[in-house]
Amino acid sequence: MSGAHDSNPVYPDEQNRITSFESTYELHRQRICKYFSLKLNPMVADDLTQQVFLKAVENIHSFKGKSNLFTWIFKIAQNTVKNEYRRLSRKKETPYDYTQYESQSISLEFTKYVDFRIDIGVALKKLDDIDQEIIALRFFVDCTLFEISKIVGMRESAVKNRLYRSLEKLKKELKEWGDVTIMSIQDLISIVNKGDNAGTNNHLKKVHHDLFVELNNNVERISSKYNYHPTQKVVIELYPDLPTFHQALGEADAPNWFMGTYEGNIFKIVSPLNPGPEHTYESILKGTLHLFTMWLISEINPKASKWIRQGIGGYEAKLMTQDYIKESTEEAIRNKVIPTFEQLDDDTWNFDTMKGFQFSYMFVEFVIEQYGIEILNNVIRNPQDFNRIFHCSEMELHKKMVDYIEK
Repeated sequence: MSGAHDSNPVYPDEQNRITSFESTYELHRQRICKYFSLKLNPMVADDLTQQVFLKAVENIHSFKGKSNLFTWIFKIAQNTVKNEYRRLSRKKETPYDYTQYESQSISLEFTKYVDFRIDIGVALKKLDDIDQEIIALRFFVDCTLFEISKIVGMRESAVKNRLYRSLEKLKKELKEWGDVTIMSIQDLISIVNKGDNAGTNNHLKKVHHDLFVELNNNVERISSKYNYHPTQKVVIELYPDLPTFHQALGEADAPNWFMGTYEGNIFKIVSPLNPGPEHTYESILKGTLHLFTMWLISEINPKASKWIRQGIGGYEAKLMTQDYIKESTEEAIRNKVIPTFEQLDDDTWNFDTMKGFQFSYMFVEFVIEQYGIEILNNVIRNPQDFNRIFHCSEMELHKKMVDYIEK
């Protein structure tokens, strides 16, 4: 699991930091609360969470931006747990046994597109303290590997290795007890061949395999990055060629770049075996990942703006190269015809004409690089709340993005 994480200061001054704590609190309150429920007692979790955020506000001046804001707050939570343990020890009370916490299944991939699920209650009892902590942070608190590395003071690669080794060990030991279930990406995604699919059966099998691999290599990373795990199965309808795909959607005159769309949880794509004149086998695979990411953002918030959905889809799938983005937008930037947010909500073929895919990508890149992934997650969930999130109007934010692009 990997992704862009904010390691630079998110807020330019102390006043902005304090103001932005409202959104930070909403974004991370539940994660801190889960940690207290796990390590101490669910009955005191809410009160301790409030204490942590109050202490964070009081000490915000000491946050220098050398770490992710969440991990800085989480250090306060860890110190709170240590203080509670010392208090319980003095009173000769037993700390809460988090191996008795409500059972849940966790999963992690181990082969190209196969993972397994284990019962967390059984698992934690079989591991040493540091491995218990890493698994608890990953699966109870929904921390990324990057966040865990900062919290436990290890390199990200070391955290990943310990996590994989622990789960491999559990996979082997628990299988005999029936506490592990082998599952595959097919539990989340299924593929249906539509029409008279061209190509041999072996070719189609390869297409299915490659689509599963492309998605499985990225689904966990993207879901974790945007703090949302799909709750329903995705169906991919595979059309044999571009004309058949366009006709099925009632868009016979659609441009050749139009290779896929989604309706609800059904993805409709042209077969990579016959991608048309503007695509390749590989670009169809990446285009499917683009669609999955857009669908995920729509699941989080159906009202998320088109530039947010398209921009994040393009940013995560990397279907367009940086050179292509630069070359294809050079004239528009030079002539100062960069589209507004309102124009980027255009749902016609004009979206391509105005270089909507490219500018949406660059706008998302701007938010991640200048503000951080936490802020982007906030934008997804509150797409019109510019003043609270960015401390400026929609027009002012757009100007900042334009300045960033023109440089």
